[in-house]
Amino acid sequence: MSSTTVTRGNSHETFYVQLTLTPSAVTTATTSSQSFSLPGLLATDLVQVWGVAGNQTTGITIAESDAAANSITIQFTNAAATDKTPVSGVYTIEVVRLEGPAPATAV
Repeated sequence: MSSTTVTRGNSHETFYVQLTLTPSAVTTATTSSQSFSLPGLLATDLVQVWGVAGNQTTGITIAESDAAANSITIQFTNAAATDKTPVSGVYTIEVVRLEGPAPATAV
């Protein structure tokens, strides 16, 4: 391949941001969707949230994360027998910005 050829693919770029979050309490055996401001995020971005370096509240997990324009929604799940609050602190967020629409299949 010529050195002047640009390799193209689905992902235009992947980058990481760190965001200080103060999540709200999650009631027993439920999932709570909570939104946080993240300037520059696009609704078409794919996001993955990495919690606070091994310090998450016992019973709390991050179930899903979704991008919207300038904000991220994180679903916290509480598997404990009592209400719990996810730990406040710096969360690392992986953002994958697609080059165009995602394909329907990988074939």
